Amino acid sequence: MQRDGQIGAAEVGRTLVDAPQLRARVRELGQEIARDYAGSSSLLLVGVLKGAVLFLADLMRAIEMPVEVDFMAVASYGSATDSSGVVRILKDLDTPISGRDVLIVEDIVNSGLTLKYLLRNLGSREPASLGVCALLAKPACRRSELSIRYVGFEIPDTFAVGYGLDHSERYRNLPYIAAIAED
Repeated sequence: MQRDGQIGAAEVGRTLVDAPQLRARVRELGQEIARDYAGSSSLLLVGVLKGAVLFLADLMRAIEMPVEVDFMAVASYGSATDSSGVVRILKDLDTPISGRDVLIVEDIVNSGLTLKYLLRNLGSREPASLGVCALLAKPACRRSELSIRYVGFEIPDTFAVGYGLDHSERYRNLPYIAAIAED
């Protein structure tokens, strides 16, 4: 819903992470990843669609070394705001990952159930290494013990939109991250 240049202003609540904070932290993450994988000749970034696409695009430009990119699409939400707990692969990788350094690039880690599934699934394909870079993490929501190597921001238990994150496919285009306004 667009009115007077504002995108769904009645539904978008407080800003959690503004655009300058996003740019600065993505730059820092890119530098950390480039440093940590400096000896790798086979770093593959696996973007989890659709939410991670903006983050992945900015992150890979901030990594000053050769990287390859592939995508997976998984579903555990549908149009709800709570995970169903059932993960389905909608699009699998095109690239074999055996013997490769693989870094999963996620938009947000809530319960951790989807990420746990991805780690188990991709780990069974025998990569040389398997890590995670998440733009956002909600520690209060975690139901699964996970090792997330890179985290952009920790946020409270609120439904976040913007910078790729959506609510029923809306608000991905916001240049910042905001909470959905509560009624």
